Amino acid sequence: MWGRAGKRPAVLAVAGLAAAAGVVVTSTTAVSAAYQPSAAFACRVTYSANDWGSGFGVTVGIANVGPAAVDGWTLTYSYAGNQTLQNGWMGTWSQSGKRITVTNASWNGAIPAGGSVSAGANFSYSGTNTTPTDFAVNGAACTGTPPPTETTPITKPTTTTSTPPPPGPAPALHVSGNKLLTADGKAYRLLGVNRASGEFACVQGKGMWDSGPVDQASVDAMKAWHIRAVRIPLNEDCWLGLSGSPSGAPYQQAVKDYAKLLVANGINPVLDLHWTHGQYTGTSSACTDVNATCQKPMPNRQYTPTFWTQVATAFKGDNAVVFDLFNEPYPDAAANWSDAAAAWKCLRDGGTCTGIGYPVAGMQELVDAVRATGARNVVMTGGLTWTNDLTQWLAYKPADPAGNLVASWHSYNFNACVTASCWDSQIGTVAAQVPVQAGEIGQNSCAHDYLDQVMAWLDAHDLGYTAWTWNPWGCSGGNVLIEDYTGTPTKTYGEGYRAHLLTVVP
Repeated sequence: MWGRAGKRPAVLAVAGLAAAAGVVVTSTTAVSAAYQPSAAFACRVTYSANDWGSGFGVTVGIANVGPAAVDGWTLTYSYAGNQTLQNGWMGTWSQSGKRITVTNASWNGAIPAGGSVSAGANFSYSGTNTTPTDFAVNGAACTGTPPPTETTPITKPTTTTSTPPPPGPAPALHVSGNKLLTADGKAYRLLGVNRASGEFACVQGKGMWDSGPVDQASVDAMKAWHIRAVRIPLNEDCWLGLSGSPSGAPYQQAVKDYAKLLVANGINPVLDLHWTHGQYTGTSSACTDVNATCQKPMPNRQYTPTFWTQVATAFKGDNAVVFDLFNEPYPDAAANWSDAAAAWKCLRDGGTCTGIGYPVAGMQELVDAVRATGARNVVMTGGLTWTNDLTQWLAYKPADPAGNLVASWHSYNFNACVTASCWDSQIGTVAAQVPVQAGEIGQNSCAHDYLDQVMAWLDAHDLGYTAWTWNPWGCSGGNVLIEDYTGTPTKTYGEGYRAHLLTVVP
């Protein structure tokens, strides 16, 4: 993603979202006053509407707050006005009078205990647009409260308190098949946020971490959101001491200290090489500077293998730390989209690549640099078109002798692949064979309707994601989760993401 300097302007034209401008977003959590201890399904429904005056888009989230999984769901609710259904997604939508019914799609019918799903639709209306309140799933009113058990009398409720065990360190991770596993063989999803600013620390003179805190209090604020993974964008020049300040040893130590603090608090750091050295002025260039002041189309063979050799040496033996080898490749754009096969080959093998004036380090060379140090950390590699395109990832994936390779995917509302059908055919195909981690997800409208859709799909496929971004930069530019480093969520983007994490992360 762009960060404070801005980047990737050409991608915005791929699937422009003009309707996002001027949209008023409202969000509410529906908790019915009715209490039904006999309900088969204990649920909580969230309802978010993007209203443009004559119509609106809505996203409804269904959280399972009961003790058992549910296989198959039907949501019902009613409007008070003349709202008329136009189209829906992530489920089968229908309307009878003022009554709305939504039934699960074929792939999102199962909701595990503590899990959630989402669905969305567009409506037209005139007059008033009052938020509905009579949400029910499978005939049970959604009170947001688990039903009492048979051993707990309803007339004499008992209250028990328990102190959770102290949190341990973040789990060491490895890949098995298409799953990310802990050392004891349990499946694990990296769910959390990006903590940007390390990518521009030295080159923009903004100080380490944009002069924001990376102390215990700031980590506690993340833990209150149930964050268990933090992706940390880094700068090649800063780490290698090529330009600016803090640079070299002070920058390296700051990264090590922050990663160590996160691990100690049960949070997996994902170290992402975001900005790299090398002059590029071709298609979709974000800057003309040879220094690492923006996203370049590919890593530089002269510097990037050295970067990863040093980073891997620093963190080998700590398999709670994940390596994201290169943020958002775009050799296909550099070649003016002339030869997709050549672009995929450039991504894997590097060398001389069309449109790029410096020698390129491919993903295979970077994997080899990491493994040559003896490090067995999980590594992530992306695809083309700013890593939104994974169509040929399996055919051109680098070989990893450690068998700890994960596909990196980024998804924003302005990308090309933004529908469940596209995700099924492109991302789902990869996820069937290897783990996929959505290293960046977000939307540039400060709403969370697109975010809800992509999270629902990722949840249904047991894939991890880290949203952009845990920085208080103001949501007017989109994709900003917090108002301050105490964790106050932005409206409504941060509010929506925080609410979702609290339902899916124990």
